[in-house]
Amino acid sequence: MERPRASATAIFASACAAALLIALGGCSGRDTGVTTLKFWTIGREGEVVNQLLPGFERTHPGIHVEIQQIPLTAAHEKLLTAFAGDALPDICQLGNTWIPEFAALSALEPLQPYVDASQVVHAGDYFSGIWDTNVIDAKLYGIPWYVDTRLLFYRTDMLAQAGFAQPPRDWDEWRRAMAAIKNNGGADRYAVFLPLNEFEPLLNLAIQQPDPLLRDNDTRGNFESPGFRRAFAFYVEMFRNDWAPKLSNTQLPNIWDELARGYVAFYISGPWNIGEFKRREPGLLGRWGTAPLPGTNGPGGGAAGGSSLAIFHSSRNKQLSWELIEYLSAVAQQQQFYVLTGDLPPRRRAWDYPGLANDEYARAFREQLELAKATPKIPEWEHIAQEMWPMADRVIRGGVSIDTALHDFDATVDKILAKRRALLEKAATP
Repeated sequence: MERPRASATAIFASACAAALLIALGGCSGRDTGVTTLKFWTIGREGEVVNQLLPGFERTHPGIHVEIQQIPLTAAHEKLLTAFAGDALPDICQLGNTWIPEFAALSALEPLQPYVDASQVVHAGDYFSGIWDTNVIDAKLYGIPWYVDTRLLFYRTDMLAQAGFAQPPRDWDEWRRAMAAIKNNGGADRYAVFLPLNEFEPLLNLAIQQPDPLLRDNDTRGNFESPGFRRAFAFYVEMFRNDWAPKLSNTQLPNIWDELARGYVAFYISGPWNIGEFKRREPGLLGRWGTAPLPGTNGPGGGAAGGSSLAIFHSSRNKQLSWELIEYLSAVAQQQQFYVLTGDLPPRRRAWDYPGLANDEYARAFREQLELAKATPKIPEWEHIAQEMWPMADRVIRGGVSIDTALHDFDATVDKILAKRRALLEKAATP
């Protein structure tokens, strides 16, 4: 519904009132001697980080960190609106795939000079694929805060009954295991659940390949490449051999119940589901596990995910914002953050914490994080990724050939990237 338009007089009066309030607020801030750092967070992390901030404020007298917690569903729009209105905070939690978009808007402060002078943040202690998600055109724009990657959750007992003492380490072993599990289960049971309305399983198989997902300086699709074709053929094979049901996650909404009853034995997911599985299915204790995602010739890794901490270029408190990032990036705070949230730390040294190092379910994530790779670092990537599952669905449920689907998908991606090509061509013109 359209809002009624205000008169010019009303707008002027409102602007004057706002200016007066700002002036009064500024006087109040000078009188109290308190500097406020505005920190926007997304989701539950905003609740939890409040518990870590007293330590920062004790070592920074006169500094108050003001947390604003934004729901994930509203975060992207709110950030863009704040950018347009010159109302961004000092520091923000940004999903790794959002970094390229805000870097392209010149909204982020480059952080390499701060890292070079830091005694706390050391790039070599971070998982390289996670760190790389924050590097755009050779400039660093964020510091990883927590990480995720997707790998196998599986029923250890079902795998053992099928004749496998260990989880599969490569695609051939996985094929044999899925065939055996399907044979044991019969017509109404399956080996693996790959939701047809999610792109992540296919993406994680594809990113293992040596061929990049995009080509020509990330201006065109590369999905007809041998690497993506190989991954996609394996993905489709799981459905054609009836190892995976042709269902979306809305048709199978409670995956943990389905794993518990043996409807499927494998599921590709992230670290947040360690806690979910423990809470939802305590009766399965000792009968499930996690394993690195199999690749063509051994564990293949997956996409590097998670969130990073970034400073907005418009901030008037850049140095203080950096000191807050340093504080939250210190090993002790990383470990405490894990205890409070279950979010996995991006620093290797933080994994020395016994509660994490000895967690049998987290161990596979530690191994896979060494192999994690950044997805293409362009603003259009999320749009492209969301087009991936409809493309796959055309093959699996629509009967379209793999060759046709990949050719059409490259054409779709080329259209999405047309503006990017034009801008780069214009920039290169003398």
